[in-house]
Amino acid sequence: MEKNIMNPRERLQLVYELAFYPPRLHRFWCDLKNQSNVNREETKTLLHDALSLHLALPETGFQSQRALKRVAGYQASAKAFGTESFIRNIARQLELDINPKTDKIPPGMIRDLRLPEFSHKKRR
Repeated sequence: MEKNIMNPRERLQLVYELAFYPPRLHRFWCDLKNQSNVNREETKTLLHDALSLHLALPETGFQSQRALKRVAGYQASAKAFGTESFIRNIARQLELDINPKTDKIPPGMIRDLRLPEFSHKKRR
């Protein structure tokens, strides 16, 4: 869990990484398991928002067409790693209800954010 105070863009970047970047989600889960006192509300909000990014794309209100395409690409790539199921399983383990109350991503969450590079280390 992030201990420092994040601005809204940093928080949204974290949510994107939890939703679409498997190494970050894995590290987040490991950090949660090693904590004795989990901030349940913050964790619930982060997981809810990450899961929301796996919903259908909005028809209007998004930042740009490029941002919409980037999120669609992230969604497609994430399917191979089961991140949506991983997010749900973390919430289940912590007994948190994170089910979104809508069927589309909130348009304000569609931003043209980059994820860290995801690749295997090259063997020498």
